[in-house]
Amino acid sequence: MRRRSFLKAAALTSGSLISPISLKAKTNFRDIEFDADTYNNNSAQTIIVFLYGGASELGANLTNIEQIAPLSQNSYEYFENRMRITSNKLWAEAGGDALERLLSAKEANIFRTCYSKIRDANNNKSHGSCVSQNQRGVMSSDDSGGIISTIAQTLYEKGAISSDAKLPFISMEGESILYATPDFTLESFLRPTALAADLSNPYKRRYTNRWYYYNDQERDTKGYNATRAEMDIEMDSLAQSLNIDGDIRANFERRVELEEFIDAIDKTTLPDQIEYDNNDFAQKMESAVKILVNNPDTKMISIGSGGLGSWDDHNEAEDYPARKEALIGAIETALKHMKAEKKDNINIVVWGDFGRNVNLNSSNGWDHGNTQNFYTFGGKRYFNHVGIVGETRLESTGGLNRLFLKPTSTSYTFEPASIAATLYSIYGITNPIYLTGGFDVIKNGLLK
Repeated sequence: MRRRSFLKAAALTSGSLISPISLKAKTNFRDIEFDADTYNNNSAQTIIVFLYGGASELGANLTNIEQIAPLSQNSYEYFENRMRITSNKLWAEAGGDALERLLSAKEANIFRTCYSKIRDANNNKSHGSCVSQNQRGVMSSDDSGGIISTIAQTLYEKGAISSDAKLPFISMEGESILYATPDFTLESFLRPTALAADLSNPYKRRYTNRWYYYNDQERDTKGYNATRAEMDIEMDSLAQSLNIDGDIRANFERRVELEEFIDAIDKTTLPDQIEYDNNDFAQKMESAVKILVNNPDTKMISIGSGGLGSWDDHNEAEDYPARKEALIGAIETALKHMKAEKKDNINIVVWGDFGRNVNLNSSNGWDHGNTQNFYTFGGKRYFNHVGIVGETRLESTGGLNRLFLKPTSTSYTFEPASIAATLYSIYGITNPIYLTGGFDVIKNGLLK
């Protein structure tokens, strides 16, 4: 679905992306253990950046490049000497310099060995199944709910969030498995609101100087001299008279409140010396931070990485460093923005489908791999600063185009489902393994 059509379809029903379907009763929310003190003390708010296509891990891990380069099918000189290695073995031109600053400021953690033994055993590196598993937080074919929808319904079931909450969950990326609900029915007010990067208001009525409505089979023309307030009154009256009791009427009743709310957020100014780059992704990040800073009701926002391009770099990966630089640059500005607003409860997490192999193939790209980086930024109220975690080794299968990074035998590693477990934990869920099929939170000192 095109983005414009998607936003239009979402607007009048509180931006709902998910229909309330319940195919099977799998998730029993009574079995989810919840600690209200943890939830309230953390007051966690999260921005999820999912790198669709699977980003190469090299941007934050050039540790093995001296072994990789002579074995690569194509020469790494393809990047024309734009591969300066920083002190922590980061790719300077691919956001490495910014990451070094964030590491020094104790604002970033980089886990280099998010690695799936299950996928290796099943030889699974397909986009569809890996995205589904990572966004549902399970490492099987289980059709569980998405991470965000599961958190949303849990908070409702445990009495931590009510129907009065304004825009508790927001998508700035369109439809996403993060919001899937195949095994439970999500309360309507919890379904994500769709917003554009520029916060163009989906609740605002846009009038021309002529408008029509049908009444008793007769078409009446109004609006030539009507004020907007008069037209609003007429439209609200029509909404009440034509819609039956239920979600549609309730959403019309909230329309004015939400219109004013979003307009107010859009008009907020940035703190002094905070300036985001002029690209669509940076604009999404700016809008997301504005919302979270000004609205504690909003718990999670997914923004994808739209505006930067795909990370499925099979061919001509020359612009990978620029994309990664723009990604980390926007995040660095967002963290400065949060600091200026004195917010230590907002975190940004970044991961994707999977990693890529490290052979630069005949098309000057990288094919699908397994080991990927997982990043956390901010969230100092509940995340410790552990810096860079995980060490990799180079493995070659002996075949053409088969060079991979894998965790060393002594390195800390975790399955992607542990990312979901960690997010569940900071929102007060104390038995996340119930939701992830046995995979626990990320260890190594990340959680306070």
